Amino acid sequence: MSMYNYIARRVGFMVVTLFFITLIAFAVTNILPGDVALLILGPNATEQSLEALQTQLGLNRPLYVQYIDWVIGLLQGNMGESLRFGEPVVSLIAERLPRSLMLAVAATLIAVVLSVPLGVYAAINQNEAPDVSASMFAFVGISMPIFLWGLVFILVFAVWLNLFPTGGYVAPSEDLVGSLQRLALPAGAMGFALTAYIMRMTRSSMLEVLNEEYIKLARAKGMSQRVIVLRHALKNAIIPVITVIAFQFSYAFGGVVVLEEVFFWPGIGRLTLTAIQSRDIPLIQGCIIVIALIYMFSNFAADLLYAYFDPRIRYGGDD
Repeated sequence: MSMYNYIARRVGFMVVTLFFITLIAFAVTNILPGDVALLILGPNATEQSLEALQTQLGLNRPLYVQYIDWVIGLLQGNMGESLRFGEPVVSLIAERLPRSLMLAVAATLIAVVLSVPLGVYAAINQNEAPDVSASMFAFVGISMPIFLWGLVFILVFAVWLNLFPTGGYVAPSEDLVGSLQRLALPAGAMGFALTAYIMRMTRSSMLEVLNEEYIKLARAKGMSQRVIVLRHALKNAIIPVITVIAFQFSYAFGGVVVLEEVFFWPGIGRLTLTAIQSRDIPLIQGCIIVIALIYMFSNFAADLLYAYFDPRIRYGGDD
């Protein structure tokens, strides 16, 4: 199967997946307890005002009609209007999505820069002190939830060392230095948490490749350890690591829901929590769809990178 056919098949699969995500998002938000109209108008609202608002929001129509209208709106780029903010959902998400992407990308870059060299070094020194230390770090990193890493970073770098502010956001266009200072702690905490997963996979993949016959043959020919590791072993070992990196980017983007609240970072994660707390159904649905799209596209990108790093890979058969 050619790469073009594979991409077309994956895009079709993503469309089907997105359809089911819309079903789930619509179903979940419509079984939440309470009356949206009553929540907006308050407990002292009259029956007439409640009925008028329900008609305005379309809540008195059958659910399948509401779903069809919502999907049609999505296809037209219309996610509805936020019940709390009174603004289009698309505008609210468009304002906050770049901030969350900046945080997730920075965290993933930090994790890759730390984890890949550490994983390779641990594999080269299997069962020695560096390997044992790396394994202990991975165990601690995987065991601690991401929000706890955030609290640890605040305590150490903001409270004890007073190196960075505890939270908040400044646009890079307004103050680049201030923006990076406020990005450092949340990105560092998230990146540190992701490092353990990627490092563990890098170590395991490297150990498997280093035991291959062609690596043993390269050693027998007198090649240096540096050439063997960087030119031969790492190139083949990196393929499964790409999967983990893509998954961890998705995890990082999902993790911003909690971490943004810890660091007062005004991204889509904090927007999602606000929407849930205020039962803002259109905003909840919009955030779910956007987060799901990020997950799908990151995994899709990982599949495409497989072919780049290993052209021998064939998807679904011969050409």
